[in-house]
Amino acid sequence: MAQPKRFLFFGAHPDDADSLFGGTAIKLARAGHVVKLVSVCNGDCGHHLMRRAELAARRYLETQAAAAVAGIAEYQVLDNHDCEIECNLENRKEIIRIIRRFQPDVVISHRAVDYHADHRNTGQLVMDAAYLVGVPRFCEDTPIPPRAPVFAYSYDRFTDPRPIRADAAVEIDSVMDVKLAMLNCHVSQYYEWLPFDKGFKDFNHLTMTAEQKRDWLLTHWGVRFQTAADLGRDTLVKTYGDKGKTVKYAEIFEFSPYGRPMPADEFRVLFEP
Repeated sequence: MAQPKRFLFFGAHPDDADSLFGGTAIKLARAGHVVKLVSVCNGDCGHHLMRRAELAARRYLETQAAAAVAGIAEYQVLDNHDCEIECNLENRKEIIRIIRRFQPDVVISHRAVDYHADHRNTGQLVMDAAYLVGVPRFCEDTPIPPRAPVFAYSYDRFTDPRPIRADAAVEIDSVMDVKLAMLNCHVSQYYEWLPFDKGFKDFNHLTMTAEQKRDWLLTHWGVRFQTAADLGRDTLVKTYGDKGKTVKYAEIFEFSPYGRPMPADEFRVLFEP
């Protein structure tokens, strides 16, 4: 195997990385690459019943369980409250220091066009770091990496001002069960908060079998992975040949010009082990 690559994903909340990058992370980790996930917020608002400090502690444990399922190197959760993350100097420095210490080949985050302020601001913070991570006199306490990372955006469904481009597309049919197992670790979200948020009355996951939980996840959240596959169909075919025509579930990524330049063909296969 060639030199292992290092991948760093910044999600706004504990479970965003699992949803948007989990399948790719599993495949990369299995191939010997180093994957780190970061939640910029601690998740303390993602519930309708639990107190914030208790919820943050619970969600941290959920991230660590998901990391174990995926076999990734690290899942870091920063101590920022949900719904309060801002694009300010302190947070910018924190993101830059994390990138410099990990020395990734690739950094991925949200686009700054999203319904959730935490997603937007996390994406903006990461992209603000794309150039500054290589400025030696900024955050002088943490040395700059030997090479600038490639930066990329993860999937979202928003079309204003434009839909996301599928510059790279990774089939996740082959690891879908493991990805669902990652999501299954986030009980506070997929079986408690999100059903409440979506208006499901009297939902009780405690009576569900493992197969019913799998069907629940696929029915209500798997559709986004199908939509991603449809958006990335041409890219899937370029990457996998005829097999790409029948891929059902995928994760897609858009190249950001803010980081290290890379030819389109190289970026297209960057996420595939």
